[in-house]
This record gives sequence, C-alpha cells and structure tokens, in this order.
Amino acid sequence: MNRSEARKVVPLGETAVVVHLGDTISEGLHREVQALTRRIETNPFQGFVECVPAFTTVTVFYDPFELDLPPMETGRSDYVRSILEAYLADIQETPEAEPVVIEIPVCYGGEFGPDLADVASVNKLAIEDVIRIHTGQNYLVYAVGFAPGFPYLGGLDERIAAPRKQTPRLAIPAGSVGIAGTQTGIYPVETPGGWQIIGRTPLALFMPDQDPPALLRGGEYIRFRQIDAAEYEQIKGARA
Repeated sequence: MNRSEARKVVPLGETAVVVHLGDTISEGLHREVQALTRRIETNPFQGFVECVPAFTTVTVFYDPFELDLPPMETGRSDYVRSILEAYLADIQETPEAEPVVIEIPVCYGGEFGPDLADVASVNKLAIEDVIRIHTGQNYLVYAVGFAPGFPYLGGLDERIAAPRKQTPRLAIPAGSVGIAGTQTGIYPVETPGGWQIIGRTPLALFMPDQDPPALLRGGEYIRFRQIDAAEYEQIKGARA
C-alpha cells in the first residue's frame, strides 16, 4: 500500500474529523503531518476551529454551524471531508531546512533523577553511559499533548530503553525527564506518572500566561545537555 492509499478522512463526532496519513511512525510521515497542518492553518475553510497534529494523524475541529454548506449539502462531516481531501491532493512537504534544535539543560541523577541508577542497571550500563547516550543525539518533537506542553519525542537509543514503573508515582515534579520503553519525554507540569525519572530541567515547558504557552512545537528538535546542581539553581533562579 502506498502513502496515497493509506490516507483517509473519518468523522469524529459532529465537530471534528481525523485525517489518517499513514500507519508507520517516521520522520517522512511527520513532515506530511506538518505540511497538511500548515496547509489548513494558512488556508482555513469557513468554520475551521483548530488542528491537532499527532504521530500519523491530523484531527481537524470545526464549528458545524459556521460551515459554508452548498444548498443541497446535508452531511457536514462529508462536506468537511471533501475539503480536506482536496487539501490532501496538493500538499507538499516543505524542503528540508536546517532543523531548529532547542537545547534542554538537565541535571541527572540524585534527587532530580531517582531512577537513573535503575535505568543503568536494567541495561547493564554505567550511569555515565546512560547520560552520555541520552545527551548524544537530537530528538524530533513529533507532537505536543497528553499534558499541556508535553513533547512526544522520537529517537531514543534502545540501549537505554527501560520499562515503565510497576507502581506509578502520585506526583512527578514539573521538568522531570523520563524514559518509558523506547520513549523519552519531559513532564511540563506536576502530574502522576509511571516513567523512569532520570533527571530534571530547570526550564519551563508550559507557560499559560505566554503566547504560545508551550516551549516546544511539533517539527522542532531538542538536545539534552548535562548540567550540575549549581547551574540548575542558577537557571531556575533566572526564571523567577
């Protein structure tokens, strides 16, 4: 099945449709997701509310009472689907440019990363090796969600993969950097969670009083940088 055959638009209730662009997570498919999102947001149809891009889909929300329906048109979701299928026919991936890489300072281990030793142990590595591998590459932000500002990242090296905790913590501090399976991520706000926490960043990923409120966006890359506790407090203090 080629990509065009894998594409489909399906209704999601009375106010949204989901555009499926494929079924395999990849950077190429991610660029298609971003291209379609840009196409819709820069050329919105009447009644459009917002796009929510994910790994392989774009969910498009609309106001059914604001649609510019033709006189004989009765199916609102069918009408929106026809618009989006036309968008799909001419979306073009933006030529690859120099990637935007955002540096995320992280203080690893200790009180900031209580599970770092466990991640090292399960992978039969030294703690220093886990940090070296974790900071040794760029991670693509596929999408932002789950919690406000939470980045879904791709590219974790399988050498430091680790299972979720059997008993989730009731509260994980904002800024905590964790590993769950073959994913790594950053908790933007305090929340319960079962990821293995290996460090914490002093940066704020979610700032509700700013526009945009999230530090990271889909399509950007991040790279972790190791810092010590003193630099952590210095950066944290500069934010206050």
